[in-house]
This record gives sequence, C-alpha cells and structure tokens, in this order.
Amino acid sequence: MKTTIQLSQFVAALAMACASFSAKAEFPDKPVTLVVPFAAGGPSDKIARDVAEALRKPLGGQTVIVENVGGAGGTIGAAKVAKANPDGYTLLVHHIGMSTAPTLYRKLSYKMPDDFEYLGLINEAPSVLISSPAFAANNFQELRKLVTERKEGINLANAGLGSASHLCGLMLQSALQVELTTVPYKGTAPAMTDLMGSQVDLMCEQATNAVPQIEGKKVKVFGVTSKKRLALPALVNVPTLAESGLTDFGVSVWHGLYAPKGTPPAVVAKLNQALKAALKDPDLIKRQEALGISVIADNRLEPANHKKFVEAEMARWALVIKAAGQYAD
Repeated sequence: MKTTIQLSQFVAALAMACASFSAKAEFPDKPVTLVVPFAAGGPSDKIARDVAEALRKPLGGQTVIVENVGGAGGTIGAAKVAKANPDGYTLLVHHIGMSTAPTLYRKLSYKMPDDFEYLGLINEAPSVLISSPAFAANNFQELRKLVTERKEGINLANAGLGSASHLCGLMLQSALQVELTTVPYKGTAPAMTDLMGSQVDLMCEQATNAVPQIEGKKVKVFGVTSKKRLALPALVNVPTLAESGLTDFGVSVWHGLYAPKGTPPAVVAKLNQALKAALKDPDLIKRQEALGISVIADNRLEPANHKKFVEAEMARWALVIKAAGQYAD
C-alpha cells in the first residue's frame, strides 16, 4: 500500500513538473520589451510604440513595453540588446543606423551583422531636400547650378553623425560631386530651427519631420528621395530627385526588428509571425501612411531576407561614408 501511495505521489509530482515545464516553454509568458536606441518622442520612438501596440494581439495579448536607451547614434541601445539574454523578451527596433554604425564608428561593443537575429523589416520612410526660405534657388535645377558653380559658402545641416539627414547629405554631395560645408546638430529640432531662421542653407530630412514646415512655407522643398512621388498633400506635386536628374538617387529611412543572437529558433519564428500580423493591422498601416511611410509587405519580412538586406545596406553605405571620410570617435 505504501509503495502504491509513493508511486502515485511520484506520478503526480512528475505531471506537475511537466505542466510547469510546458508553461515555461510557452512564449511569451511575461512582458516583451522593445528597446529604442533613441530618445522618446522622435520618429523611431513613435514607430516603435505603434508596433508595440500592434504586436499585443498576435503575442496573445501580452504587454509590449517600449524602453528608450539613447546615445552614441543608437549604438548604446543596440549593444544592450546584443548582450541581453537571448530569450525573446528583449528586442531592438532600429533604423538605417543598424547598417551604417559598423563603418561610422571605429569601435563597437557588438559585431554586425552576427550579434543579432533578424525578425523582419518594418517600414521605409523617404526624405526631402529642403532649404531656408532665403536660399537663392527656387527649384532643383537652380539649386544644382548654384552649388556646382559656387562650391563654397553653402552649408548643409544635419541632425548629427549617423542620422538620416547626415547620410542623405553624404549621398547628395556624392551625386552632385560637390563638397558642402556640413553643420552637425544634436537632433532634428535645432537643425530645423536654424534652417527656418536662415542660419544654414540646406538640409536633407525625413519627410514626416519636414511636412509641417513645408505646409507653413517656412522652408523650400526641392525634391523627395523616394522612387515615386509621395501622396501626402504637401508633397504630391514635388518631384523625386531622380526625376530631376539624379539618376538612381534613393535614400529611405527603414526600421527593422531584432533579437539577440542565439534566441531559440521557435521563438524567432513566433516573433516573426507576430510581426507579420502586426504589420497587417489596419490602424498601424493608416497611421504610417498618413506620415508618408510605407509598411513592408515584401520578402524582407522573412528573417533571412531581412539579414541580406541589412548586409547589402552595410556595403552600400560603407562606400559612401569611406569616400566622405566622416567617422565617429
């Protein structure tokens, strides 16, 4: 009898252990954190918060928290995720800087592209070439003639080393075969303020950030960096820079979702499926399109293709950055 009781107790304990193991294996069973490697309120932060909300349902209603870890052009936040426990609960939402940091920064505490699992590309946002209201040119042809002939005395603002405006500016100078005086700022807001005040001449900036100033006629706009014209009311009649003569010119600010290297394949697959579902959310699509941002719906949503895309972007921007010779410490 005693042996029978002990056996039944053992079976019960084993069943409880199996149940416990099964519960622990079910992902996610606690909140998931999306690390944004920039300050709150910026474009990447807004995108991450939209994605976090859209991920809740496909992740079984689990809470998705956004944590801002800014500094050093996004490399501090990226390093935090690279070194995090690879269990799928700490993820990274990062933009084009994911592909430019390896060339811009002489020392990184993580290795690209090997220290991350790739969960899928999220979106792409075009930029616009804008100027101060006092700038002498009124269309791109006049701008091109002016910067080509003068070569000196024209400056180009950007939101800081490695920012989208910095990278777009490098690409613009390369395409025009000129070297303008670059003026780096600590963020878009102070750069835009000085542009509107005519303290600087030109800036290449994300369309979403520039539309209010364009609508208010506080800056001039010369072209968009997308392959097609944008449907936004303020930009619908603005030509692409490719249309204006810069053949194959294209700069988009894209965002992707990443996990630490070594995250279990089953968790990577679940996160990838959750992201695909989130990017079909009508509310998310509506909010993104209202800002001129395209939500990804192509094969770059697949982890392998997302990684290939980032590797191609790394190679592309390495050429531009090395040619310009502009590096961070």
